Amino acid sequence: MDQKILSLATEKTAEKLQEFLQCLKDDELTGLLQKHAVKGKSPGALLKGIFKGSPCSEEAGSLRRLKVYKYCIQLVESGDLHREVASEITGLLMLEAHSLPGSSLVELANGFVDVVREGSLVNGKSLELLPIILTALATKKENLAYGKGELNGEEYKKQLINTLCSSRWDQQFVIQLTSMFRDVPLSIEELEFVVEKVLRLLSKLDLQEIPPLVYQLLLLSSKGSRTKVLEGIIAFFSQMDKSHNEEQCGDDVHSWDHVTQGLVELGFILMDSYGPKKILGGKTTEASLVPSKTPSQQACRLGANILLETFKIHEMIRKEIVEQVLNRVVSKASSPISHFLDLLSNIIIYAPLVLQSCSSKVTEAFDYLSFLPLHTVQGLLKAVQPLLKVSMSMRDSLILVLRKAMFANHLDARKSAVAGFLLLLKNFKILGSLSSSQCSQSIGATQVQVDVHSRYNSVANEAFCLEILDSLRRCLGQQADVRLMLYEGFYDVLRRNSQLANSIMHTLLIQLKQYYEPKHDLLPPLKLEACILAQGDQIFLQEPLAHLLCCIQHCLAWYRNKVMPEEEEEEEGFQQDLEDMLESITIRMIKSELEDFELDKSADFSQATSVGIKNNIYALLVIGVCEVLIEYNFTIGNFSKNKFEEVLSLFKCYNRLSDILKEKAGKGKSTMVNKTVRSFLSMKFVSALLVALFRDSSQSHEESLSVLRSSNEFMRYAVNVALQKVQQLEETGQVDGPDGQNLDRIFQNLCEITRVLLWRYTSIPTSVEESGKKEKGKTISLLCLEGLQRIFHTVQQFFPSKIHQFLRALDITNEDEEEEDVNITQRATFQIRQFQRSLVNLLSCQDDDFNGKEALLLVTILSSLSKLLDPSSPQLMQMLSWTVKMCKENSLEDASFCKGLMNLLFSLHVLCKSPVSVLRDLSQDIHGQLGDLDQDIEVEKPNHFAMVNLKTAAPTVCLQVLSQAEKVLEEVDWLITKLKGHLGQETLSEEASQEVSLNQTLEKAAILQLGTLLTAFHELVQTALPSGSCVDSLLRNLSKIYTILTALVKYYLQVCRTSGGIPNRMEKLVKLSGSHLTPQCYAFISYVQNIQNESLSVAGEKKKEKTAAVTTAMARVLRETKPIPNLIFAIEQYEKFLIHLSKKSKVNLMQYMKLSTSRDFRINGDILDTALQEQETDEENERMTDQTVASEQRKDDDSQEPAKKKRKKK
Repeated sequence: MDQKILSLATEKTAEKLQEFLQCLKDDELTGLLQKHAVKGKSPGALLKGIFKGSPCSEEAGSLRRLKVYKYCIQLVESGDLHREVASEITGLLMLEAHSLPGSSLVELANGFVDVVREGSLVNGKSLELLPIILTALATKKENLAYGKGELNGEEYKKQLINTLCSSRWDQQFVIQLTSMFRDVPLSIEELEFVVEKVLRLLSKLDLQEIPPLVYQLLLLSSKGSRTKVLEGIIAFFSQMDKSHNEEQCGDDVHSWDHVTQGLVELGFILMDSYGPKKILGGKTTEASLVPSKTPSQQACRLGANILLETFKIHEMIRKEIVEQVLNRVVSKASSPISHFLDLLSNIIIYAPLVLQSCSSKVTEAFDYLSFLPLHTVQGLLKAVQPLLKVSMSMRDSLILVLRKAMFANHLDARKSAVAGFLLLLKNFKILGSLSSSQCSQSIGATQVQVDVHSRYNSVANEAFCLEILDSLRRCLGQQADVRLMLYEGFYDVLRRNSQLANSIMHTLLIQLKQYYEPKHDLLPPLKLEACILAQGDQIFLQEPLAHLLCCIQHCLAWYRNKVMPEEEEEEEGFQQDLEDMLESITIRMIKSELEDFELDKSADFSQATSVGIKNNIYALLVIGVCEVLIEYNFTIGNFSKNKFEEVLSLFKCYNRLSDILKEKAGKGKSTMVNKTVRSFLSMKFVSALLVALFRDSSQSHEESLSVLRSSNEFMRYAVNVALQKVQQLEETGQVDGPDGQNLDRIFQNLCEITRVLLWRYTSIPTSVEESGKKEKGKTISLLCLEGLQRIFHTVQQFFPSKIHQFLRALDITNEDEEEEDVNITQRATFQIRQFQRSLVNLLSCQDDDFNGKEALLLVTILSSLSKLLDPSSPQLMQMLSWTVKMCKENSLEDASFCKGLMNLLFSLHVLCKSPVSVLRDLSQDIHGQLGDLDQDIEVEKPNHFAMVNLKTAAPTVCLQVLSQAEKVLEEVDWLITKLKGHLGQETLSEEASQEVSLNQTLEKAAILQLGTLLTAFHELVQTALPSGSCVDSLLRNLSKIYTILTALVKYYLQVCRTSGGIPNRMEKLVKLSGSHLTPQCYAFISYVQNIQNESLSVAGEKKKEKTAAVTTAMARVLRETKPIPNLIFAIEQYEKFLIHLSKKSKVNLMQYMKLSTSRDFRINGDILDTALQEQETDEENERMTDQTVASEQRKDDDSQEPAKKKRKKK
């Protein structure tokens, strides 16, 4: 019989197959299926044949399919089938589910619901089919019988999900059911049903089932309701902790052994899901130096803490944790993995000896170093560094990998090798002395024996470091990028491992001699041609000479300060040689003209020719060398006048060449300095230089410093470099040069620089400086102010724990007074008042002298400093009052300054109270400035804020108002959600009165906020706003306020079920919306349509001249009118639920709502066809039609304007 079905199924037509199946009884058909399935005879072919002979278009075929489905579901659920057979049957049922009629789908879905409700599931395998059935059901548009009524497929699916979530779930199938819902398309409301159901079940499960269920919940939250899921999980664990603490637990460690695996999974899920992400431009979403603040950062940190604590307590799981962390470091190298590297570092620091058991996993990770990004290599090697001190085999493995990488084809691999070797040199300190003659010997790492019981083994480390240095010397013949890494790393090695000084200094001396012209009468003193490499027509930088000199001068400075006099006598040869060479280079660089470097104004600097590329490289080398020599000669000069004259001469050379490059770039000739080249000056030197130039009042220094102070360009250059260093810190968290990653040193330098910039700006204001000689570029005072603005932001970002110390360092007037009693708010207020005075003085200048950039910088600084004030302090209220006064009294027409001041106003206002009253006043000012929709009506100008004028009203102030209104609406939405949550909670009798009182307070707050916002929108919606962002934003905000009004109405619908009434203030709010908003909304919609029609008309007239104008105009119209249907829908939803609330509360709320004909819209096919053909023909007909429709709508809407308006007719 089964063979007959299979043979008939192979025929082209299914008529004979249908006739044969019609003759079979139900028992015979199911018997065949059972025989094939249970015996593992691949029932797939038989099922396909039955489905082919049972078309859904015929009633008999449809019924047969339904019976087959029911029987197959029973078979799969019975547990009698092999896994492969069950999967094959389930897969075929899934494929055919969408062809089933709606009634069959309903019967199958109800069957599943009944099975779950009755708790008769056996293994849950059949649940894989339920998502497909529900999805197919949702697509059915026909009405299906439900009780005494009818529902379409989507509504029926919703009822089934509701029933399913209301039923009791067997404990052993909770995880499967939760996983099942991930594949079901759910609306927001349905998803909330499911999430609430699963969260309620958390407390009923065994401990070992909680982690996998939390995992499924987190995956389910990708559909939405993330906040609800996280809050529910946190609440459950908080309650669990509370219960756990109340119990007396004998063995805390072993009692959690059975859930350890789940904890590890949870930890990695949190770190994977909420770790830093890569965004546009290759940057990450967060910096590792910044403390965790966002929910994502805190969730990631929680995952890391779970894994670290689990590692500490449970020995059996340690190897798996380390393995998974290393797998992620290697496999996710292209993504941000700093959080995993931090975890690995913490694990190793906790137990380096314990991790020797996992050494094989670490050495496996070393094999991938050549393929990993440089920052990942540096992070990984830094993390495993403690292991290298206790494991000789691991260190040997690393050296072999780094040696291979040093000669790899890929440049990144070679750079990784250099980074690895430098890191090893920094961390394996030598306690004994080293002679330079030993530097050339090569000792194999396998010969080194490590004493794991001592912190350092001097002999072993000495041999180890010598071997590494020998390998690194070979890198000095490789590409410029590799050499650059060496030069930038040698100083840190010298400082951390001082016994390597002689070897490193000799290496640098030998390297410099290759590019140094030994004859003192020859110019220039450096062989620039040896620094480049020509390959055919291409020119490359081979030797980063400026970086080499920079490394030498920093190493020399360290050597002079650290080496003892007797040691200096022994080894002064290389030191003297280097100092003599630098002195000779300085003198000859000053004597050299640009022509000596083959660089002058007539030189070619384009990137299109090899000569131009060569000249660009030469220019950058000369500029860098000049900067290095400036720092070197200033440092060794000891305030010598002659040395400072040399410094100024070097700067003039630097400046001449910089000007030439800027001039070439300005003329459109592409150069390599279109972007600002990073300065070679160290941050420590920049700090000392600024102090000397602006704050040094010593008589003995006056003569020498006057040389440098005579050059305004040099002082501007010094401030510019300081600004560049702060900007680099702000963007990357570190700076170039010595101690560039030492945040403590950076902070000290920042404090010093800030003191100087603050003194310079307050002592010589921009207005005074500009009244003197006019020079190109920004003034020094303006540069100082820009630096201060960046520093105040950067300090709060990277040094939040040192704010008090920072402010104390700036207060140079009260150094001797007791500091303990002065808090951050008081210190910040002192600085705020200085900048307030500066802004007031600036605004009191005449219009010609007003500097908009300076004003904006001052406002930005005030915004930064205001964040340091205690929100409850009187100082914050004083600053708010001052800001309000500034906005009310100043009528500047500078849009950027106005935006900054408004931002400051709102940021302060929200800390004290809701800004809705300010928004209302600003909206009235905007209405007064821009005029009414009806041009025949003149609007009274209330002039609450002088800052709102014709130039700033739109888009600047208008967008600020709408942005702030949106934030208020979000807060009100959250408030209403909280109120809804209170309704579902059961409270004790003594708490009931407090609950009612709290709810009434929250209700009052929400209604007052909405009422005041409504009056603000009443003004804006009647304002003749220009087409563009203001209109778009206002339409979106209007949709949002109606959505929130609807949510409030729904809340009172729930309230009415218990109390039976609504408060008077709610009735007043509804009345206000009906009289002061809804009619005006329809009038505004007509206004928007009219201005869009006008823009289309203008574009159509210019069509013959420029066809693109029509396309652009139409695109803009489509974009700006898109929110209109959403707004109309939101209004209709609001009115729909108002009708329900009127019935429930017995109050006729709809008496305040007036219906408008313009709300009735539909797609007209003829007009649409005409519109689509307009781009090729003519637009006149459509424009006339649109104008006619708009005028009719205008007539309808004019009759619905509110009776009272604050305006008068001409």
